[in-house]
Amino acid sequence: MESRTDVNRRNFLRLAGGTVAVGAATLAGAGLAGSAAASTLAPPAATGAATGAATASRGRVLVPAGHIGIQLYSIRDKVSSLGFRTVFERLADMGYAEIEFAGYTQGQVGPITPEEIRQLLDDNGLRAVGSHRGIGDFANNMERELDIAEILGTEHVGTAQAPTNNRTVAGYLAAAEQFNGFGEAASARGLKFYQHNHDGEFSFATDNPDVRLYDVFYENTDPAKVYLEMDVYWAFVGKHRYPGFEPVDYVKRNPHRYPLLHLKDGDANPANTGGYDIVEFGAGDLPYTEFLSALAGSGRRHGIWEQDNAASVAAPGFPVDSFGNAERSYDEIRSLRAERC
Repeated sequence: MESRTDVNRRNFLRLAGGTVAVGAATLAGAGLAGSAAASTLAPPAATGAATGAATASRGRVLVPAGHIGIQLYSIRDKVSSLGFRTVFERLADMGYAEIEFAGYTQGQVGPITPEEIRQLLDDNGLRAVGSHRGIGDFANNMERELDIAEILGTEHVGTAQAPTNNRTVAGYLAAAEQFNGFGEAASARGLKFYQHNHDGEFSFATDNPDVRLYDVFYENTDPAKVYLEMDVYWAFVGKHRYPGFEPVDYVKRNPHRYPLLHLKDGDANPANTGGYDIVEFGAGDLPYTEFLSALAGSGRRHGIWEQDNAASVAAPGFPVDSFGNAERSYDEIRSLRAERC
């Protein structure tokens, strides 16, 4: 397996000790250096070590290595063709510490059980941090879904689906009630149930154009039982399409509700109706500095990289390869430092 150094990142993190991986983890109180400004993307000859050296003097680490995760949907092509074993080995070698699942199958590689997945996580020093499942999975077989979450060792389990396709106030009120039930069941098992947004949740109710649907869901779900994972990219797309709010304000209203953030980058594109194109982290210009700076004192969060199109889009000068996107994005997130005042 290719490694950038004689001592790979996985072994370095282990040698450095769990205090770095576990104790230092907080995204709060820090602003990510803006993706575009902090970008260290360069032709393939450049290395992550050079990136770290160039930024080391700029301030404190913004996303501790032990809390940089990946949503496996980003590299679903690799999971399907290579399987969890090879994927976990590669991700650990890159430096990733946390895994958010997008299903528990590995395509053509063949069947695998949750117990076997957990063993592969442990073998590679990785932790499960969350899992995206369908609303129907929870509605039809909640206890089994929670069993799997416990086997994997994740504290969070949830969905990336909109609360409902019924975009009326009544539809979202009914969805909030359903999610409160999901949250109650998860809480009884010591787990946190969460919902991951796209842009549509920030649209207005079809029967009341003055009511933002996300507000209905936010205000009518129990904050002690229903948690939220803000996908920063999609929140900014929502702001572009349905203006009148700032994404960070939702997190500031109740920081406890947002234990997970998707660190997905976007490049402004006026020709895109959403306002941005999805790009690998560091190649875009979403205002991560301002966003995370506003969350001072809000507690620990998990920063999870996701790029929906990583298997088909690469930064200029690089071949199309979702592993390549994952590694460069890890390096970009890992090298971020707070600007000194």
